[in-house]
Amino acid sequence: MTNKMKNVTFSLPTDLIEKYKEYAKSNCIASVNAGVKEALQEYSVKIEKEKLKNEMIMAAKDPLFIRDLEESMQAFEPSDVETTGRKKQW
Repeated sequence: MTNKMKNVTFSLPTDLIEKYKEYAKSNCIASVNAGVKEALQEYSVKIEKEKLKNEMIMAAKDPLFIRDLEESMQAFEPSDVETTGRKKQW
């Protein structure tokens, strides 16, 4: 993420804002802003993981992707055998 900052305005439930003010007051978070920023960053990571999971599910259903993956695995088999020290079964 970039260090560049921009001020934005959000409408949030009053009780949530009050919770964050309490968290800041009791030093659980550095500030309301810091708490909201951290929450948004964590939520962003959650969304990215979900997107990646969905892309992997779609790829697993794509016969061209699976064929390409299998071909790549076969192409690297000799290197894998050499680096892991295992011998190919007859």
